[in-house]
Amino acid sequence: MRNHKSQMCRWLLVSLLCGGIVPRLAADDPLTDASGHSITEFLRTYCAACHDAESKSGGLSLMEESLRSVPQHPEIWESVIRKLKTRQMPPPGEERPKEATYDLVLSELQQQLDLAAAVDPRPGRTDTFRRLTRTEYGNAIRDLLHLQIDAAALLPKDEVSHGFDNITVGELSPTLLNRYISAAQTISRLAVGASASPGVGDTIRLRPDITQEEHVAGLPLGTRGGVLIPYHFPADGEYNIRVRLMRDRNEHVEGLKREHQLEILLDRERVALLPIRPPKNATQHQTADAHLQARVRVTAGPHDLGVTFLKKPSSLIETKRQPFQAHFNFHRHPRQSPAVYEVTVTSESISAESPSDQSASDDPAASTSGRHGLLTCRPKTPDDGEACARQILSPLLRRAYRRPIHEEDLVQPLKFYRNASAIDGFDAGIESALSSILVSPQFLFRIERDPSGAVPGKPYHISDVELASRLSFFLWSSLPDDELLQLAEDGRLRDPRVMKAQVQRMLADERSSSLVTSFAGQWLYLRNLETLTPDLRLFPDFDHNLREAFRRETELFFESIVREDRSVLDLLRADYTFLNERLAKHYGIPHIYGSRFRRIRLPPDSQRGGLLRHGSILTVTSYATRTSPVIRGHWILENLIGAPPPPPPDDVPALKDNTVAASLSVRERLTAHRANPACASCHDLMDPIGFSLENFDAIGRWRETEAGQPVDASGGLPDGSEFSGVDGLEQGILGRPELFAGTLTEKLLTFGLGRGVSDLDAPAVRKIVRDAAADDYRFSSIVQGIVDSVPFQMRMPE
Repeated sequence: MRNHKSQMCRWLLVSLLCGGIVPRLAADDPLTDASGHSITEFLRTYCAACHDAESKSGGLSLMEESLRSVPQHPEIWESVIRKLKTRQMPPPGEERPKEATYDLVLSELQQQLDLAAAVDPRPGRTDTFRRLTRTEYGNAIRDLLHLQIDAAALLPKDEVSHGFDNITVGELSPTLLNRYISAAQTISRLAVGASASPGVGDTIRLRPDITQEEHVAGLPLGTRGGVLIPYHFPADGEYNIRVRLMRDRNEHVEGLKREHQLEILLDRERVALLPIRPPKNATQHQTADAHLQARVRVTAGPHDLGVTFLKKPSSLIETKRQPFQAHFNFHRHPRQSPAVYEVTVTSESISAESPSDQSASDDPAASTSGRHGLLTCRPKTPDDGEACARQILSPLLRRAYRRPIHEEDLVQPLKFYRNASAIDGFDAGIESALSSILVSPQFLFRIERDPSGAVPGKPYHISDVELASRLSFFLWSSLPDDELLQLAEDGRLRDPRVMKAQVQRMLADERSSSLVTSFAGQWLYLRNLETLTPDLRLFPDFDHNLREAFRRETELFFESIVREDRSVLDLLRADYTFLNERLAKHYGIPHIYGSRFRRIRLPPDSQRGGLLRHGSILTVTSYATRTSPVIRGHWILENLIGAPPPPPPDDVPALKDNTVAASLSVRERLTAHRANPACASCHDLMDPIGFSLENFDAIGRWRETEAGQPVDASGGLPDGSEFSGVDGLEQGILGRPELFAGTLTEKLLTFGLGRGVSDLDAPAVRKIVRDAAADDYRFSSIVQGIVDSVPFQMRMPE
């Protein structure tokens, strides 16, 4: 058997040399490590025994004739490179080469693949038709019509693939089309305001697990609880603001033990102050909040509607339950004061014509907004109607369709305009035309067509207009603005200096916050916080206020990296974070007061800092009842190191708490789980990483003991390094910064392209990371590298 294996190794070595895998290195190659290993010896010593034609471990055989040439089989060799870069191969416990040997082999393999990609670029292919996601749709309406909408209330959630919701968006089912039609009609009414009528309104309902005992950010000081609602009033007129309070299961208003005062504000100005008195009998319990309404005159457009309570001086009765901060659970931590449950806004009387309309008709040039930025002109005579409609619709179409428009683009919108205006007037005509634009495939879909004359198998540069859309939806999750679109139409966007200036401008723009809410929200699993609720018997201090504080800390932290153009390595090594009083108390950090988040510089011995210390990350990677080193380890391998373990086999049993003694620590339970060889191969990679975060409990609090025993936070990485605690984990990841930067680049590239990254994209990723390394891995360097890359600027034809 030994001779047979040696013959196979020699056969593999000859095949590799003859086939061109290592064409510039001979058996006596001088590039060796301290042990004298050459690249060829590396392949023979560490690869052939498992990856021969007979064993074919992991489905990979390096003995096949088809694998003789590296450039011809990137899908195989990129997989090999990934395993070697993350030091997952050879497997833990097996003999491993020295770091210099790893680097030698990787350099050679990567060089061949990169050179081949430079000669013959393979940019991959995005779908020809890609529907706007719910987030993109909402942002597009914001930038097109200057109108904030609740897209989640109008459209269903998009499916997630490759970690993002902008991948599987190629189809438009009849059901979804109906939702888009309804959304277009609703948005058009809001944008024009012509169809606003009495009795129409909205109800905004608050989550029941919100504690409303302290100040709410954005509301005046001296108030507590309530809600601040950005609300778009469709027309000038009078509106009724109706407030209902939180009730318990017996329909009694919670926390109403003494008199309180409810304040209603519009743009921070008080419009009503209403008393709330404790009920004297059962009947009054039902009607204690029946009088909480106010009739308010409001101008059309966006306003901030506030509903809150005047805060009473803190007393022993309000603080005796400390340290608990949550007060919403009727049985465990009941409310100390009344709380807002829902706010209903109903139109009572609508003005026939807004003042903004009059100014627009008197002097269209003097008003750049008209009604809500849409009606930039009004007809002076009936014969002027269509000309005015054309003046309104032409620039709107250009921005909505994200390209130059032609006369045929106006045919359908003008047809809708004529039909509606003939019956109900000019405003109704514009409303109907706008609805037709918002359901047009030219608006709903991002379209990239193969140019005429495209040769199958030969990549081409996408047009400047298509490139503008790729860039804007990458950085803004929205439409190109006029400046970007004009550069594309002029054919100047692809100029390197112009492109660099646009990337810098767009990153500095407020709209790049979509990289925080959309990209980081999905990459870091922040969206999972919304549906996550830890076991309140074990974590009674958890409420929605803490959930939102978790999310806001991480969003502000990631935004600081983008806005300040910091090194992406600061995501792990930062010595600062963002806290308000609620989160600071949770973390045990003193002297921080109020609802406002502020940047906090942390001392060297702080337990807080980078992403791995954020309550958001630690909570979404835990179970409702306990921590999960498995989930945490998998999350880090997938999102920070770029080496996700394979999915578990179908016959592998799940870890159940009742299969071993409950008094055992999580580490001891997982040790029993790894006794199954089928489990050990993956858990040996995940568990040591997750164990290093065991000082943080399931909601991110620091702890020194678990189950009455000192926490064992010793862990390790796939490269064989061992350490203890989050400090060691951070240092281990940052010890090879190209891995973390490469993983982040792949995630950004996936998000920017709207497709999964393949092995053919690996050379582009490596170039982006190499170039960014020379600039300390600054965020803008990685973004600029993506925008300049072959996958982003080119496309393969069908």
